[in-house]
Amino acid sequence: MPMQPPPDLESLSLAEIARLAEEQRLPPVDSWNPDRIGDSEMRIARDGSWYHQGRAITRPAMVRLFSMILRCEADGSHVLVTPIEKLRIAVEDAPFGAVEMKAEGEGRDSRLAFRLNTGDLVAADADHSIRFVEKADGPHPYLRVRGRLDALIARPLYYELAERALSGGDDPAGIWSNGAFFPVDPVP
Repeated sequence: MPMQPPPDLESLSLAEIARLAEEQRLPPVDSWNPDRIGDSEMRIARDGSWYHQGRAITRPAMVRLFSMILRCEADGSHVLVTPIEKLRIAVEDAPFGAVEMKAEGEGRDSRLAFRLNTGDLVAADADHSIRFVEKADGPHPYLRVRGRLDALIARPLYYELAERALSGGDDPAGIWSNGAFFPVDPVP
């Protein structure tokens, strides 16, 4: 099945984005527990770039394919998993990057959707939360993608989120999306 190019986020309504996000068919990696375990010799850099044996994986379709079999284990490690093998993969920060955002509405009626660096679409809601983590270089915003997998929200989008939070008048300040509230106070 050939990979389709991601649709233009600006041309889609949030209802269309939500429908597309729901239609994403992913393999049941959480139910696969193969005995064969190894190392993929792969790494996902802080900027979301994928590498194999030190060389960049430049084909977006390959990155997308690998991202579909990615899982975060209970101990926080990451693996690529199939029914027959599980391979460790190094992840420097978050395995995904949220690189584009579309917002509709204000306050409690807000709805936010994000495009990931893999082309996937994720609508922020109770199951796909936004959280802020305090690090040495300041707060880092994350979006829950699926399972225990997160996307680091790009800095320009962080500024848009901060603006929405500050103009919302909530105490504590935060962001609403699809009926869920996400405080912007970073957790240490």
